[in-house]
Amino acid sequence: MQFKRVVVTGLGAVTPLGSNVNDYWTNLINGVSGAAPITRFDASKFKTRFACEVKGFKLEDYFDRKEAQRLDAFSHYGIAASVQAVADAGLDSEGIDKNEIGVIWGSGIGGLDTFQTETFNYAKGDGTPRFNPFFIPKMIADICSGHISMRFGFRGPNFTTVSACASSTSALIDAFTYIKLGKATAIVAGGSEAAINESGIGGFNACQAMSTRNESPETASRPYDVDRDGFVLGEGGVALILEELDHALARGAKIYAEIIGGGMSADAHHITAPHPEGLGATLVMQRALKDANIGPELVDYINTHGTSTPLGDLAELKAITNVFGEQAYKMNISSTKSMTGHLLGAAGAIEAMATVLAVQNDIVPPTINNVNPDPELDPKLNLTFNKAQKRTINYAISNTFGFGGHNAAVVVKKYTA
Repeated sequence: MQFKRVVVTGLGAVTPLGSNVNDYWTNLINGVSGAAPITRFDASKFKTRFACEVKGFKLEDYFDRKEAQRLDAFSHYGIAASVQAVADAGLDSEGIDKNEIGVIWGSGIGGLDTFQTETFNYAKGDGTPRFNPFFIPKMIADICSGHISMRFGFRGPNFTTVSACASSTSALIDAFTYIKLGKATAIVAGGSEAAINESGIGGFNACQAMSTRNESPETASRPYDVDRDGFVLGEGGVALILEELDHALARGAKIYAEIIGGGMSADAHHITAPHPEGLGATLVMQRALKDANIGPELVDYINTHGTSTPLGDLAELKAITNVFGEQAYKMNISSTKSMTGHLLGAAGAIEAMATVLAVQNDIVPPTINNVNPDPELDPKLNLTFNKAQKRTINYAISNTFGFGGHNAAVVVKKYTA
């Protein structure tokens, strides 16, 4: 069997750095932080009182009032990003066989805000069960992929992956595999999350996972800095159109980059902490390289999981030096979570988009907020501190790791005919 080549032909974004791809990318390479005090609710009694909220997003640009009320925010973000990506790729034009186009989405939590609202309302009542008839359809994690398919009439493979913070990278890898095997000509792949509410902030605070740098939110996400104290919660939705190369060429689509491989692994170690030796991270990058059929010496850039947690940052870098050897000192490494915050199940999608744009534009986005590098860092690693760097990027990797020890990595290549 001859495998199909898979390219990226469309992008869409609703993020803390902007509600379209151009604003997101411009702010990313300029090192802008999306963190600010929480506006969604009164967070004054919480340990963490800031987050990377979506800003400037206009519901009315994508939904009428009745439709918007029937959707959770994670679906708002995901559908809006998909509308942008489908238009960008031209998959909404005449002559497209919609039976061959699928949707594979990722979300770690789904409709957390809907679940919270409905349970809060019940708890405030007299015990009589009064629930919104859209409670379950708004909440379930798979519903966004269903709505995207219904919006466009896409009847190809349709499902949602749930692997915590690796969810949307898992979705991208599944989409890549389906197209590679000839089971679809194009797939809307990505992820969305909207967990900035009392339950999300309180729950992650209870895990002691988030930064409490309330006096300076914009500098709180500081991967690899000795004073890092946890991640900053983000939200949003990002969609990438993955498409079979010949199909894309036949219709004259623009091509951002090529997806050439993906890997998955499990730490099999702890519910929240990474393997201290980076064992799962090592395996996932090795498997991604093997799937892509390239050697480690070809990789120019890694967009790390880099959450700004004391244990996770160092474990991932240890894995990178294990896998890449001397090449680890020749490549660029950066964590864009320093600017976007951690989008949980959508982290893989927003970081894969950053990686695709880095490959297309030959610009490495920075790791901002590094003031005092952790003395345990290998000083020979180029972590792209505080300022974007220009370099030719032919091959790049995007890593994502999630609670439960789920690891996923995708390999992006500069497109050549």
